[in-house]
Formats: sequence, structure tokens, C-alpha cells
Amino acid sequence: MMWLFAVVAVVVMGVAAIVATGRGGGLAEVHDDRPDASVPTDGPLTAADLRAVRFTTAVRGYRTAEVDALLDRLAWELEERAQDRDR
Repeated sequence: MMWLFAVVAVVVMGVAAIVATGRGGGLAEVHDDRPDASVPTDGPLTAADLRAVRFTTAVRGYRTAEVDALLDRLAWELEERAQDRDR
């Protein structure tokens, strides 16, 4: 019985080594099918728009692409407002 456990342990470690080195085949390509955070694209952003935004949580936190998109949009809005004040 002890030999059986030893053989199973060796086989499991061998399979783990094969998978870890990538010889067991690669993982399937990941396709992101989740919707992005809905930020209005027409007209200036309002405080209500910002309060309504909810980012999708992922394993390691918020989705970076969603946060980056909102920050880019906010930066653009602030630049536009600063230019309007300077005129």
C-alpha cells in the first residue's frame, strides 16, 4: 500500500513538472467579454456621471483598462476647461 502512495506521489510531481515547464500545451487565449464601465461619451462629464460609475472588480482589483479610460477622459475634460478659462 505504501508503494502505491509513493508511485502516485511521483506521478503527480511528474505531471506538475510537465505542466510547469509548458510541455503539456498552453492555455487557451483569454477573451474579455465583460462590458466596460459606462461613461457618457457625449457632452461634458458631470458630478452625477462620476458618482454613477462603477468599475468591474477582477481577481486583482479593478480592471486597469476601465480606470485608465476614465482617467484619460477626466484629464481631457480638465484640459478643455483650463483652455476655456484662459481665453
